[in-house]
Amino acid sequence: MKLSIVIICWNDWKVIEDCLRSIFESTHRTEYEVIVSDNGSTDGSVEKIREQFPTVRVVENRANLGFGKGNNAGIREACGDYVLILNPDTIVHEGSLDRWIEFADRHPEAGAFGCRLQNSDGTYQRSGRPFPTISRYLMAALGLRFLGHLERPVLLDEYEGWKGDTEREVDWQSGACLMLRGDLLRKLGGFDEQFFYQFEEVDLCRRVWGSGYRIRFTPEASITHLGGQSVGRFPIRFALEVHRNGYRYFYKHYGSRGARQYRRVMLLKLWIREGGYSLLNQIRPNDTLKRRLEMYRTTIRWHQKLDPIEFVRHGTEDPVEQISLQTT
Repeated sequence: MKLSIVIICWNDWKVIEDCLRSIFESTHRTEYEVIVSDNGSTDGSVEKIREQFPTVRVVENRANLGFGKGNNAGIREACGDYVLILNPDTIVHEGSLDRWIEFADRHPEAGAFGCRLQNSDGTYQRSGRPFPTISRYLMAALGLRFLGHLERPVLLDEYEGWKGDTEREVDWQSGACLMLRGDLLRKLGGFDEQFFYQFEEVDLCRRVWGSGYRIRFTPEASITHLGGQSVGRFPIRFALEVHRNGYRYFYKHYGSRGARQYRRVMLLKLWIREGGYSLLNQIRPNDTLKRRLEMYRTTIRWHQKLDPIEFVRHGTEDPVEQISLQTT
């Protein structure tokens, strides 16, 4: 088998139907299998997938395991030379997977591969980025990304001026569509399951680089990513889960100092945003601004009360299992 496509699902029938259809209609030269790892859907996703796409293998996890652990359940069933981690809210463009596999075959030095992500209107959606660091987050928090126009710095959290229209190496690729060599992915053990939502693909890509392989991006393959299908249902809970995993990531790779620095930079960023949106809400109040302010203020209070080291080491905080979260 050349390619195994692993798709996580959590009550995603409204989008995964189009995703699966796009795979079958757009892929012609590549031998592939599709595996859906279902995290306890209650919207009939499992039954409908089996009825309308009988060749798709469904792994029933019977609970919301999160992005990393849920994908790992599908990865364990994959036998392809390459494994593509794909979000359910994506549309694969004509011939993209065929071209992507051909690109990967031409680059034996690479262990993982990125492609061009597009928004629903066709504009570029940033998918390949530099690894997150405290200095990069600080630059973004202070609104200093424009300095990338002056000099190609190592301090920015994005590749300034690059719109995904040329081939290049990237530090990490969005988990919405990340392809890896199957043997390498199995050797690395898949995703680190401590990451429930966000940072799991960053950590995995970091381990790809650490194993001696590179990550190559190509615009030859393109995929539309609708995005935000689950985030919109639980915006505050999703925001908190992103920060939880930020602490886990910086502690894992930078130790106690990194986790504490992450807390300070996130609080600075949130205070700046809360101040800006408070001013906007005074000038032109509306419900959208009020909800955003509520999210920032809740997240600020959460950071202020949290001991980041105790949280990462001992999980001294509300259990993640109480929060319904899912896709990247």
